[in-house]
Amino acid sequence: MTTDMLPAAYERLHAYGPEFGGDEEGNHGLTNHGPMAVEVMLRRGLDVDVEGWLDRYVRRLTELPGTSAPIRPGEWGAALGEARRLPDWTAFFRHELTERPWKSVLTEWWPRLLPGIVAGSTHGVIRVGHAVRALRGAAVPAPQTLDELAHGLAFWAARYRELGGVVVPDGALAPREALTAVTRLTDQSGFIAHRLDRLERSPGWTASLRALEPAASADEVPARLESLVDGAARAYLGYGHGSPVLLVHAATAPNAVRHVLPVLPTEQWLPSLTAAWAAVAAIVATYAPARPGPAAEIARRRPVPAREDALHRAAEHGDEHVLKFADTAVESYDRTGDPDLLAATRYAGELIGRP
Repeated sequence: MTTDMLPAAYERLHAYGPEFGGDEEGNHGLTNHGPMAVEVMLRRGLDVDVEGWLDRYVRRLTELPGTSAPIRPGEWGAALGEARRLPDWTAFFRHELTERPWKSVLTEWWPRLLPGIVAGSTHGVIRVGHAVRALRGAAVPAPQTLDELAHGLAFWAARYRELGGVVVPDGALAPREALTAVTRLTDQSGFIAHRLDRLERSPGWTASLRALEPAASADEVPARLESLVDGAARAYLGYGHGSPVLLVHAATAPNAVRHVLPVLPTEQWLPSLTAAWAAVAAIVATYAPARPGPAAEIARRRPVPAREDALHRAAEHGDEHVLKFADTAVESYDRTGDPDLLAATRYAGELIGRP
């Protein structure tokens, strides 16, 4: 199994929209993880029948609607966050990516979309991150892979949602300690949009963001992002039970930013770290329990899988969140050698039901 199969999988998935279910505007629906999951399966060379997995997965998806009106280059601001303009955004980015190199398009749009990083429960940036990984790994980008980047950017733009109260960190806590110190939202009910509305009005929100020690320069950003990913992946052992699916994204969202970083100009690195930290803190504040479970005990009660076994278990499980989390946690393990990260992949598989 090789990444040569990826363009064909993308082409099949691009008949469908990035969300399904929800109301007439797609609000409160579920996210189409197909492109992100198959990128993991194929890049990792996992023992999965990708065609069979797609046969089952696409049954739940909704076709991408037709366009309504073109988005003009000088008028794009009015269309940000307009969910009904998703097909128009897709057409816009498809055109952009046929006219200019993909890195040029990404460099222009990354800072425009970054303040809305929580778009679609962070799935906009995550989908872009997986597309960029596929593009970086190809000597010559396949048209279908460029099209996947267009779909990811379009989803992010259509679901764009800025977080109020975001500040540049100026504290003294390392990522792991800063995650623990995030003030949890007292009322963690409702959909994520409702929770984010309450979060922005909560007294501890901005203070939680400030608590992280800032990067002194752009050069420190890659390592700081890696530490943030590592801390969030390990922390899943303590708070994953609070919302097994949503809390996966506390690790996978900053990991997406980390993999886009090398193709961005360095002046965009510090703002990327600030945005990634805000996204992680928002997920933790709105979904993580106020009292985490005993992470060390949870890890001890589970035989730690071998590195490769963690990935194969995720493949056997088949759930897209388990696959993406295992991909991220194994990367963290490769950096740190921390066996708790492998235990976390097993725990995610237990908490998240098989599809």
